[in-house]
Amino acid sequence: MDEIRSTPPTLGSADISALAHLYRGELYRSTVWRTRLDATTNWAVVTTGLALSLSFSSADASPLPLVLVGLLVAVFLMIEARRYRFFDFWRIRAHILEVHFFGPILLGQGVRLDNGWNTVLHQDYRTPALHITLMEAAGRRLRRNYGWIFGIQVAAYAGKLLIHPTPIATLDQLWARATIGPVPGAVVILCGVLFHATWITIAVRTYRSRRGADRDRPPRPARDAVLDLARGAS
Repeated sequence: MDEIRSTPPTLGSADISALAHLYRGELYRSTVWRTRLDATTNWAVVTTGLALSLSFSSADASPLPLVLVGLLVAVFLMIEARRYRFFDFWRIRAHILEVHFFGPILLGQGVRLDNGWNTVLHQDYRTPALHITLMEAAGRRLRRNYGWIFGIQVAAYAGKLLIHPTPIATLDQLWARATIGPVPGAVVILCGVLFHATWITIAVRTYRSRRGADRDRPPRPARDAVLDLARGAS
């Protein structure tokens, strides 16, 4: 009886087939959330483009659309950060199956359960938990996408104030162009500086918390073995 209990568990063909379907499901989920990420990024790009068109459409056009689009892009960023947390959640499950289930099979070792990956994955199904915070997700999207969108918005707003329709000659003209209704131009610009400083701070503070930042990475090989294999090279 002790020998039977000490025998490592094995998976039959039906179990392996079920795990293959499980991988397809996890990959599909991560793909769906990846598509949702692209949707919010597209919204941010389109609305920024519309704001640029409105603000530079005529000499009398107001820079207000560029201010409002910054707030709208911030909303899109937070929506995308939330979506990224779920995308990351499903992606990790698929990656675990790729590394610990399909990996040994590719090496001819069969299905291996000796490192306990199946137990960890089982526990994650019982008590699922997201693996990245909202601020970390926002920092990732800022460094990848939204930092560029905010940068274009800031450059366009500065260009609108400084040179459109004519270059400013005095600082008073800058404050006058930046004024929005009863809000003085100096206050508007100060709020803008604080607004974008917040995103810069999030991007910088979360940079060190990214996964795998401190792991040793192998040097880039002189030849790409995967490309060679795809080309049919021996």
